[in-house]
Amino acid sequence: MAVVITMPRLSDTMTEGVVATWLKKVGDVVKEGDILAEIETDKATMEFESFNAGTLLHIGIQEGESAPVDSLLAIIGQPGEDISALLSRGSAPASKTEVVPAAEVKAEAPKAAAELPAGVKVVTMPRLSDTMTDGTVATWLKKIGDTVKEGDILAEIETDKATMEFESFNAGTLLYIGVNEGQTAPVDSILAIIGPAGTDVSGIAANFKAGGTAEAPKAEVKVEAAETVTASTPVQNTNAGGRVFASPLAKKIAQDKGIDLSQVKGSGENGRIVKSDVEGFTPQAAASQAGAAPATTTAASVVKPFVPAGEKFQEEIKNSQMRKTIARRLAESKFTAPHYYLTIEVAMDEAMKSRAVINTVPDTKVSFNDMVVKACAMALKKHPQVNSQWRDDAMIINHHVNIGVAVAVEDGLVVPVLNFTDQMSLSQIGIAVKDLAGKAKNKKLTPAEMEGSTFTVSNLGMFGIQSFTSIINQPNSAILSVGAIEEKPVVRNGQIVVGNTMTVTLACDHRTVDGATGAQFLQTLRQYLENPVTMLA
Repeated sequence: MAVVITMPRLSDTMTEGVVATWLKKVGDVVKEGDILAEIETDKATMEFESFNAGTLLHIGIQEGESAPVDSLLAIIGQPGEDISALLSRGSAPASKTEVVPAAEVKAEAPKAAAELPAGVKVVTMPRLSDTMTDGTVATWLKKIGDTVKEGDILAEIETDKATMEFESFNAGTLLYIGVNEGQTAPVDSILAIIGPAGTDVSGIAANFKAGGTAEAPKAEVKVEAAETVTASTPVQNTNAGGRVFASPLAKKIAQDKGIDLSQVKGSGENGRIVKSDVEGFTPQAAASQAGAAPATTTAASVVKPFVPAGEKFQEEIKNSQMRKTIARRLAESKFTAPHYYLTIEVAMDEAMKSRAVINTVPDTKVSFNDMVVKACAMALKKHPQVNSQWRDDAMIINHHVNIGVAVAVEDGLVVPVLNFTDQMSLSQIGIAVKDLAGKAKNKKLTPAEMEGSTFTVSNLGMFGIQSFTSIINQPNSAILSVGAIEEKPVVRNGQIVVGNTMTVTLACDHRTVDGATGAQFLQTLRQYLENPVTMLA
């Protein structure tokens, strides 16, 4: 019996989807688990697999077309099966086309052929995160003329949150590169063209961008420029040129271990260095090259200019996509949300004793930050007004607690999210924060792991900062800034004694959180931190 496949909801905010590529055509046999199509959502382009087996009898949404969630996407059934009844009670756009799907396919085929030569696929700049509007090509791993297989890594693309590998979902020859290394382009702009070797694609780039043939000469010039740049890439990729292909994780591990990547032999595609190459590297070749080191150093010292004392130089560093997004979002928050700040001092003596006892349990490691996160989650349940969001037409009170933990990375700041934090134990929070922080520093966080926060904690205590104020991470209504624990004289029961205190500052959005509400939240937070046993009640 034929089954109707509808446009899936692939993200929590998705209302419609665009079919980027069909990987099956009408008449193809489909097995359970086969990838039917690539669907572009509001956050990313994702593979959509079939949960049914049979023959693809009808395609309701053509490549490049968009349609609302739950509209008719395809029909799978037995060969020759009558699906006219399914088409008639499908979505309105589907019923207006025709009853016989074969006619539809034949009618559409000439259009597709007129737009693109047979077998040619246009690859666009993907949306790799929910806030991504532009992408920068960090590294091309293929050059024009190279054979591309499905699953091959085409390039490393720097988004506003991380540098991610972008793989090809098409096979063929790389015919055109639209964005060179180091260049930035908007999402959905032309990134590359893949197709049969020798195919003339000189006009496709111009038509894709401009919608006509008037720009064709410019496109031809651009193709030639891309070919010239790409032709020089192999020279840059040699060790002598100082250019090494390596995955972002391999680069991070090498940096942490102090390993020179030019000495590591890559086992990945096209000699690319991957994680296992760095982890298994032993600096045997370094000793043999020691004799050449003095000569290199001497040459460098000869070339190095003399810098007079006190003379200043400027260095221009191109803004990464992450840095641009941080600047834009924080400016929007600061200039649209009326911030105010509440500061209290918390006695941490009991928290220090409790943490020492908890960490005696085997395989358990809880930090003070974990205790702060847990206390915030419980305080937010008692003061849901702080766990809110502002909209022009309404205020949203979140009854679930998802706390974002700010993590500093090389290019800026990311905020991975602990979903349903109020339902997690201290040890679960400790494990989750450690895992997410590790992913953040290795640029392996997924967009889903950075979405949905209702409150944020930012801790600079490990750097010895006593107190500070933060900018609210919208759409949150508040963010807690946590300082260092200090040992100092305090007054207890009328006597001066040595105590341990910690300063915390709550930044609030006055549109949703009044001063009294923020103060009550901090009082509850202090009660939990000064008496950690109450968090177990």
